[in-house]
Amino acid sequence: MVFLILLVLLMAAAIGWSIGANDAANSLGTAVGSKALTLRQAIILIVVFGFLGAFLQGAYVTKTIGKGIVPIDQLSKDLGLYLAVVAMFSACAWVVLATYWKMPISTSHSIVGAVAGAGLSIGAPVRWKALSDIFICWIFTPVGAAILGYIIYRLLKNLFYRIIPRKYLKFVITPLIIISGCYVAYTWGANDVANATGVIAGAGVLTPKVSVVFGGLAIILGIMTWGYKVIETIGTEITQLLPIMALAAQLASAINVHVYTIFGIPVSTSHSIVGAICGVGLVRGTRVLNLRIMKDIVLCWLATPFISGVISFIIFKGIRFFLKV
Repeated sequence: MVFLILLVLLMAAAIGWSIGANDAANSLGTAVGSKALTLRQAIILIVVFGFLGAFLQGAYVTKTIGKGIVPIDQLSKDLGLYLAVVAMFSACAWVVLATYWKMPISTSHSIVGAVAGAGLSIGAPVRWKALSDIFICWIFTPVGAAILGYIIYRLLKNLFYRIIPRKYLKFVITPLIIISGCYVAYTWGANDVANATGVIAGAGVLTPKVSVVFGGLAIILGIMTWGYKVIETIGTEITQLLPIMALAAQLASAINVHVYTIFGIPVSTSHSIVGAICGVGLVRGTRVLNLRIMKDIVLCWLATPFISGVISFIIFKGIRFFLKV
């Protein structure tokens, strides 16, 4: 039992690290791309505000991941722990691979798919209604962010260009980009920490509050060691971001994710920021979007919950066969 608990904590740390590595870009990648911040400055701000979001509001989505998809707390202690280990390992494996490819995927999709796959492999009662609601929100996340991004960019463009002389525009917009990026980091920490902590809280290994702190620290480690890879994709490879575009994209993404977080719905901050960047890019026309990289990103999005779910299903079946769990 002690070994299993240690293994659960190890895998929670591993998935927290992978979340930090892949999702750090969602917060201030646009600020780096618009030259408002250096990569080092962005990483420091992501660490601070991402942890604040995780600590202050991370418990909302943690409950959904831990108990809302498969009632892990209602399984036997050993079975719940095995499910936690397998689900986190499967989600982590896919996130690490995507990060190596510099693809901004959804860690939320990965862990939800992995939990559902593990639950199916043991015949646990998967809550399909909750799962279908989450899937619907996943579809609306990038669409909503794109619409918000498009509207906010048009409003800001008209507002700033009319009342601020162009030579002073940069000095006004740059601080706003940094502030809005910190807000994105906060909402990211609040929503995505559950991907690392929901399962261990559901399995009863740690209390929700302690698990949020544990997951937040693991995410910080991921940001600091490997977070730069996907930041490059978000910041420069989808479209070339003008400062005002970065500001609009960050505001749209943060508002979008924060609303879902308050309702305890695990959505993708990756989907949100990519959708917002596309929305602001569309103001200037589709020609400014890198459609090749967009196609690759969308394919990875679609594959994420299914790949992590299949991995989880197969591994758990194997464990039950050989260990007679």
